Amino acid sequence: MTTLDPATVAPLGPPPPFDPELAAGLAAFRQQQPDRPTTLTPELIPVVRRIRAAAEPPPSDAELSCDGAFEVSHEQAPGPDGGEVPLVICRPTGSAAPVPAIYFIHGGGMVMGDYRTGLPTGALRWAAEVGAAVVSVQYRLAPEHPHPAPVEDCYAGLAWTAEHTTELGIDPARLLVAGVSAGGGLAAAVSLLARDRGGPALRAQLLICPMLDDRNDSPSSRQLIGVDTWDRDSNRTGWGALLGDRAGGPDVPPYAAPARAVDLSGLPPAFIDVGSCETFRDEDVDFAVRIWRAGGEAELHVWPGGYHGFDNTAPDAEVSQAAQAARLHWLRRVLNGQ
Repeated sequence: MTTLDPATVAPLGPPPPFDPELAAGLAAFRQQQPDRPTTLTPELIPVVRRIRAAAEPPPSDAELSCDGAFEVSHEQAPGPDGGEVPLVICRPTGSAAPVPAIYFIHGGGMVMGDYRTGLPTGALRWAAEVGAAVVSVQYRLAPEHPHPAPVEDCYAGLAWTAEHTTELGIDPARLLVAGVSAGGGLAAAVSLLARDRGGPALRAQLLICPMLDDRNDSPSSRQLIGVDTWDRDSNRTGWGALLGDRAGGPDVPPYAAPARAVDLSGLPPAFIDVGSCETFRDEDVDFAVRIWRAGGEAELHVWPGGYHGFDNTAPDAEVSQAAQAARLHWLRRVLNGQ
């Protein structure tokens, strides 16, 4: 991220206002989970994991089938350290021809979630609309498994998927990587790894409110302290879990924090979206701008009044519906030429 001279930058104003529908949705969500901390600190990681697991249990295979729309299977990809990387695969039922595939990486601030997180309301919803398969990866979580374990797990699962497209009934020319929040950052990092290691070939990258910059010092990160649902203090916890004392320092590689990448050329087309009231706003906008400057292709959306995860806490709000529609429109275009 470009560092600006404070003397040449106007002082920060107050946080932009939340969209009214989104604000109401967030208030209702917090009433449903009154014990869930609003800010994540290192000592609260196990607490929030327990609260989240109780409030949002992972969907079963039957639920992942979406009433029979998908055939669900499981595989183990060879891992980077001699272990195995679990994958759950959801393929359109009865489809004979090779289908496009969404390689999905879940969110959770690098410290929470699993390969079932967010599938029914996210990747499987998209896949049902565009006739795609979903391959979702179970990566190891920080702080128990710091960098490079999470991104190397994600890359290993992607490499296995690309090598087995024939068996999986996937069109290798229409394989894209997608992720939300921390998963969006990992998706961007996997795209960098795929470029720098000479494959797998990716059709595109779908980065939803991606967590990209460990420096945690953008104007939006400071403007939205105590306001966004994932604010600067929570972000410090996530990056600290992943990188330890290196977070924010001079030697963080781009495969840990993609905003650190100097060269953003040669990447697959990107879709990037983020809320205007979100900690990640400015780093995500900057990432899209630098892709364009490098001669690449990016579609950027900044949703007015949106906080982190707004379309999950208030899915029926008008701006949430618009965000979902924009993602689907882009997916149809890049996967099916529509």
